Amino acid sequence: MHKIQITHIPRFFSYLLSGMMLCIIYSASFGQTAPDSLKTYQISPVTVTTRNPVRNDIIPAQRLSGIQLEKLNSHTVADAIRFFSGIQIKDYGGIGGLKTVNIRSMGSEHVGVFYDGIEIGNAQNGTVDLGRFSLDNIEAVTLYNGQKSSIFQPAKNFASASSIYLETKTPLFTDNEYYHLKATFKTGSFGTANPSLLWEQKINSDISMSVSTEYLFTTGKYKFRYKVRDGYDTTAVRHNGDVNAFRAETGLFGRIDNGYWKTKVYLYRSERGFPGAVVRGNFTHEERQWDTNVFTQSSFRKNFGKFYSLMLNGKYAYDYLHYLADPQKDPSVMYADNHYKQQEFYLSAANRFSPISWWEFTFSADYLLNKLNADLRDFSTPLRQSGLISFATAFDFGPINIQASLLGTYVHDRVNNNGKAAKDRYKHSPAVVFSYTPFSRADLTFRAFYKDIFRMPTFNELYYVPTLTVSTLKPETVKQYDAGFLYRLSPARVWLRSLEVQADAYYNQINDKIIAVPTNSFFRWSMRNLDKVEIKGIDIVFKTVFQPVRELDLGIKINYTFQKAQDMSDKDRDNYKGQIPYIPMHSGTALFNGSYKSWELNYSFIYTGERYMSSTNTPDNYILPWYTSDLSFSKSLRWNRYRLKITAEINNLLNQQYEVVPNYPMPGTNFRFIFNLTF
Repeated sequence: MHKIQITHIPRFFSYLLSGMMLCIIYSASFGQTAPDSLKTYQISPVTVTTRNPVRNDIIPAQRLSGIQLEKLNSHTVADAIRFFSGIQIKDYGGIGGLKTVNIRSMGSEHVGVFYDGIEIGNAQNGTVDLGRFSLDNIEAVTLYNGQKSSIFQPAKNFASASSIYLETKTPLFTDNEYYHLKATFKTGSFGTANPSLLWEQKINSDISMSVSTEYLFTTGKYKFRYKVRDGYDTTAVRHNGDVNAFRAETGLFGRIDNGYWKTKVYLYRSERGFPGAVVRGNFTHEERQWDTNVFTQSSFRKNFGKFYSLMLNGKYAYDYLHYLADPQKDPSVMYADNHYKQQEFYLSAANRFSPISWWEFTFSADYLLNKLNADLRDFSTPLRQSGLISFATAFDFGPINIQASLLGTYVHDRVNNNGKAAKDRYKHSPAVVFSYTPFSRADLTFRAFYKDIFRMPTFNELYYVPTLTVSTLKPETVKQYDAGFLYRLSPARVWLRSLEVQADAYYNQINDKIIAVPTNSFFRWSMRNLDKVEIKGIDIVFKTVFQPVRELDLGIKINYTFQKAQDMSDKDRDNYKGQIPYIPMHSGTALFNGSYKSWELNYSFIYTGERYMSSTNTPDNYILPWYTSDLSFSKSLRWNRYRLKITAEINNLLNQQYEVVPNYPMPGTNFRFIFNLTF
C-alpha cells in the first residue's frame, strides 16, 4: 500500500479538526456532571404489551427489511432496490456486469450509499458497484429522497441528493442464547456455486460479535438472441462474464449506558471478466478486472441525559483495481494494463442538543481525505481534502414537524508537478422539510421538502490522463422540490392487517451537468459543463397485508414511477426537450407473496417502458420496453432449534429477451436453488 502523506494542511482543516476535538472533550466533561446521588432499586419484572405507534418519515422513504428481503428473488443490493419507485438500475449484462443506481434521473454520482451509517466513497469515478454487496448479512435496505429524516447524523450524510442506507445484522440474544449460526448454499444456472456463513457470538451481556463470509463462483455463460434489423435471427452465448469473488466481514458490537459502539472490518476480493457490448456481431470479449476492497470503520453514540447526545464515526478504506485489456486477444480494445490504488480517511463528530422537548438542533463536523495513485504515464496523483460542517434544527409541534439544515463544504485538491489542481471550492447547501398530520385518529401525513445540493467533479473527470484536464470544471448543482402524502391503516382484529399508500410529485433541476466532449482524437475527451436537465415525476407506492383465512397471509406491493426528464441545454439543437438517455417515462414493479403454515410462494414483476439512447428522440435511438417475471417456492422445516429452509426460484419466467443497457443482453429463463440452515 502507498502511505498517505500530507505536506500541507489548509488553515480551514486545522480549525475543523480542532473543533471536532473540542466536541469530544466537551462531551466527556458533560458526562461528569451527571448526579451520583441516585440510588438503584431492584424490582420484580413486569411485562407490558402495547401497540407502538409508527413514526412516519417526514422525507419520502422506502424500506425493505427482515422477512421482506428474504421473500425477494434478490441476492445483491442491486437486485433488491429494483423494487423501489423512482429507481433506475444500469446493469451491463449478467452476473459479471457492473451495476449502478440512478435515483430520479439525477445520475449515479448523486446517490450516496451508506454502510451502517458511513458512506462508501469512490472519489475516482463517484459511483458504487452495488452488485458486490450481498444480502446475506443485510438486515434492511432503505432509500431516502433528499436526505435521511433524522437531523442527528454526520455532515457527510447531508451531502447527497438521494441516499441508500444498508444496515447489517446486529446480533440479538435471549438470556439462554450464546450463539447463532446460519449456513446458506445457492446453486443453479450459469454454473453458480455460492456458499455463505454467518456466525453470531455473545461474549457477555454487553458485547457481541459476528463473522460473515461468502464465496461466489459462476461461469456467467448464458444464451441470448441477437437482433440485427428486423428481429432476433441468431442465438449466441454470452462469454467472459465469469466471477470468482470472496467476501468476509467481522463486527464487534457493544452496549454502554444510554448508548452503543460498534466496529467493522470488511474485505472483498474478486476476479471477473467484462462481458462487453455486443456490437457488429462481436460476441466475445477478453477484458479482465481484479478488485480488492478493504475498509475498517467504527461508530460511537451516547446520550448524556435528554439535553445532549454525541456521535463519533471514523473510517479508513483501501481500494485496489487492476484492469487488463489485450488487443491480441480482443482486437476491439486498446491495450491497457492499469493499476489503481485509492485510499480514504474519514472522521466525523456530530452533536445533538435538545433544550426543549419540541426543539432540537445539531452541529456536525467531518473531515475527509482521498488519494488516488495509478501506474499511468504522467498521472497527476490527486489528493483531495474535504471539510464539511452542518447545522440542522427540528421542531416537533405535534401535527406539524419542520426541519431545516445548512451544509457548508470546503474542498481543496493537490496534485503532483505533472498536472494543475482544480481551484478550491466553497459551497453552502440549504434544505427545508415540512410535514403535517391533520387528524389525530387517522395516520395521514402530508409532506414537502426543498434541497439545494451539488457534487464535486470526480478524479477521473479532472485528472484522468486520456482526458484533457480542465481544472476550471464547475460542480454539478441540483435543486430538488417534492410534495406528497403518506397514509397508513392498521386495523386490529380484522382480515386486513395493514394498508399503506404514499405518493410524491417532484421537480429536479440539474445545472452545469458534466459531460464528455470528443476532441480531434478518439481516445482523448474533454470534460465540460454544458447540460441543463429538468426532471418532473410522480412516485406511487401501494402495499397491503391481509389474512383471508387463518394461517394464510397474503401481501401485495406495487410501485409506479412517471418521469419526464428533459434535456434543456440548447434551444437550437434537435435534442432540446428530449427525454434524456435510458430514462423511461413509465416504469413499475409488483410483488405478490403468500404463506401458509411452512409454505411460501413469491412472485415479482418488473416493467421498464420505452426509452431512447440519446436526447435526440428519433426512431433510430428508440429502445423497446421490457418486463420480467420471477417466481419462487419455499418450504421450512424445524427440528427443535434447527430450521431448514429450501427455496426453488425461476427467474425471467417467460424467457424475455431484453437489455437494460443497449447491446448488453440479459439472461433468459434461469433457475436457482437455495438451502438455508439456521440454528
